[in-house]
Amino acid sequence: QVQLVESGGGLVQAGGSLRLSCVASGRDFSSYVMGWFRRAPGTERTFVSAIRGDGTTTYYADSVKGRFTISRDWNKNTVSLQMNSLKPEDTAVYYCAAGGTLAAVTNGYDYWGQGTQVTVSS
Repeated sequence: QVQLVESGGGLVQAGGSLRLSCVASGRDFSSYVMGWFRRAPGTERTFVSAIRGDGTTTYYADSVKGRFTISRDWNKNTVSLQMNSLKPEDTAVYYCAAGGTLAAVTNGYDYWGQGTQVTVSS
């Protein structure tokens, strides 16, 4: 069992930056693929980024490639998402997830956080 708690969301102007963090509690953090998804109002939850347990491979949605960077800290059991050059269309609730597959779909993940709101004003 893994518990995930996100933090770092907030309100930022377009062009600004935010850093989201997700702390995982439980066993075997390094064995899990960690991912970030987001859900904008009235839409489905969509993939943002993921990173393998050993950190060797990362994966990004085309919409965030070059602007967002995912990383993980094994000492702190934390995965982070650095978001730069934010756009109003990045506004969403962002969710951290843990699973066994480097996947861009929600059913590739077994554990989810409660989400953190990111709002980008124009």
